[in-house]
Amino acid sequence: MNNFLKHKTDKGLIYYSIPNFDKTGIVKTCFTSRVGGVSRKPYNALNLGMNTDDLRENIIENFRLLCEGLEISMNDLVFSDQVHGDHIKIVKEEDIGKGIIRESDIIGVDALITNVKKIPLVTVYADCVPIFLLDPVNKVIALAHAGWRGTVLKIGKKVVRKMVETFQTNPKDCLAAIGPSIGKCCYEVDEGVISEFNKNFTNLDPFVFSKGNSKYMLDLWQANKMALEEIGILERNITISNLCTMCNRDVLFSHRGDEGITGRMAAIMEIR
Repeated sequence: MNNFLKHKTDKGLIYYSIPNFDKTGIVKTCFTSRVGGVSRKPYNALNLGMNTDDLRENIIENFRLLCEGLEISMNDLVFSDQVHGDHIKIVKEEDIGKGIIRESDIIGVDALITNVKKIPLVTVYADCVPIFLLDPVNKVIALAHAGWRGTVLKIGKKVVRKMVETFQTNPKDCLAAIGPSIGKCCYEVDEGVISEFNKNFTNLDPFVFSKGNSKYMLDLWQANKMALEEIGILERNITISNLCTMCNRDVLFSHRGDEGITGRMAAIMEIR
């Protein structure tokens, strides 16, 4: 069951929102699909990856169409610079437009946090896990990019800790959502990856499933959920989309499914 809500704009773009975030009235949420937009194969069609080999004018037009549909300002977007690490950036008004209309000094950052209204945060994906976080009491939002390396580093947990330190967030108040990404149905990894998880997780049984011959199926959704619960987020406040990018390549980009040459979806969130 897909726990995100599917939408279609009047220009034919498909995207998803997070119902329990949106009903707070505090935020606007979005996770895009590959449907709509102007990019050509192999980036067809709603490619939002600035670091792909797609034409930049196509990517900018895709963002224009998307932002028009979402009724947010494209010129106010703020982008991460994802390197599969755990560095976190507090986004302020002076960061508006970085990565879209201004050169960005946000380097080596996989998570963004802000308490400033009308600054849409952006992270991009094609199998890795998008983590959405909302503190509805202090009106703070965050996006984190968690591939397997970021998941090992428990980036979601570290973002919540930063929210606690900087904005006095109480984790028990927080809402969290784990967006479309590669599921345990499709994500096969080797012994080297599992050995890295053994360094930071005491119990791998809930999310690692042996296939024999030193091959494993890995559930990144469950691993990230466990890390969020460690910091105090309540299980009932965590939404998992249940959308596997590799299983749904007709509507979602998958780096693994498309053998490394593909577009990118975007997670976008702003405080209203």
